Amino acid sequence: MLLTLAEVLDSQTLTDTRNSLKTLTWRDGGTTAGGRAKKAKKNEQADLRSGKGAKLHDALMAILKAHPVVQAAARPKRFSRLLISKTETAGGYGFHTDNAIMGPAGSRLRSDISFTLFLSQPDEYEGGELTIDLPGAVQSLKPAAGDMVLYPSSSIHQVAPVTSGTRLACVGWIESMVRDPSQRELLFDLENLRAELVGKLPGQSAELLTLDKSISNLLRMWAEV
Repeated sequence: MLLTLAEVLDSQTLTDTRNSLKTLTWRDGGTTAGGRAKKAKKNEQADLRSGKGAKLHDALMAILKAHPVVQAAARPKRFSRLLISKTETAGGYGFHTDNAIMGPAGSRLRSDISFTLFLSQPDEYEGGELTIDLPGAVQSLKPAAGDMVLYPSSSIHQVAPVTSGTRLACVGWIESMVRDPSQRELLFDLENLRAELVGKLPGQSAELLTLDKSISNLLRMWAEV
């Protein structure tokens, strides 16, 4: 499932985040790529492990973990640490597949869902589209700053070459409690149906109670906690 979430960051948070990035230390992004992907990655990444970078990391992580659609669509078990990338002219990240297992020993996770939180407006850079190769279709995305794209970590994808300007983005990975993507999609559909019906039916209606029971019982069948 590919999903674009609008305005994950509000305008003030986006401004504060971009201002914080001006004060951080940056390093070669190739150091965090594995295997053949290392040669395809041409960007810089912010130091988010100390000082202002660590505070920014924790603030963004809190927003992502609290987002209701992230919770409903991804069913997160754990998140990776966040990365913030800066891709300038002639930079990019060629077609690759994300590593299946990420993180150091003791805090490893299975990458089920990848996400990109865009921090630059589309008119601030040329190129730089997030291109995702899905069965039967290739999606090329360049949403507004503050929007986030969720997509399968198993997909082949790229950041197209940036031909001018600067592309800023926050990326990360989620291990889901529900490993099977088709099961996650079914649960997400049911959650959306429940949200729609809550405004139309009494809280103790037979329809809502049955839907609550079905979602809970599917989670009991499928969730790995």
